[in-house]
Amino acid sequence: MSDDAAVTFLTQEAYDRLAAELEHLSTTGREEIAKRIEAAREEGDLKENGGYHAAKDEQGKQEARIRTLQSLLKNAVVGEAPASNGVVEPGTVVTALVAGDEEVFLLGSREIAAGGDLDVYSEASPLGSAIIGLKEGEKASYTAPNGREIGVEIVKVETYSPS
Repeated sequence: MSDDAAVTFLTQEAYDRLAAELEHLSTTGREEIAKRIEAAREEGDLKENGGYHAAKDEQGKQEARIRTLQSLLKNAVVGEAPASNGVVEPGTVVTALVAGDEEVFLLGSREIAAGGDLDVYSEASPLGSAIIGLKEGEKASYTAPNGREIGVEIVKVETYSPS
């Protein structure tokens, strides 16, 4: 991972939740997976040992999540959501007409709104990068992954508040 990783806005609650998850995965989680790998290893032939391979696969996923959390927390800006000044920025809730349909979403990291009903778009996504910096009433367009050009009009920009 490079040192120029994107800075991510996190509420204090999201930061604390992710830090607790990282602590659990780095300690208890690693111990549990090591015990499962050792128990499966004792069953004999590793080539045809499904439990061993499943545990090793889970260990790889867990280590990837640990690295993701470490990077996210290291590069996080923690605090209240930025106050909306009618400008689309990370951490704001945007109401926009996307291809003619009204959508309400949070611009930022999925980790901010975990467990909430709000859709989340990354500021690095095609939609996010097209609308960042726009003001209410302004229009833009972006190219969807399928190659279609999609129009967007910003209707409202609000301060995010977890509920």
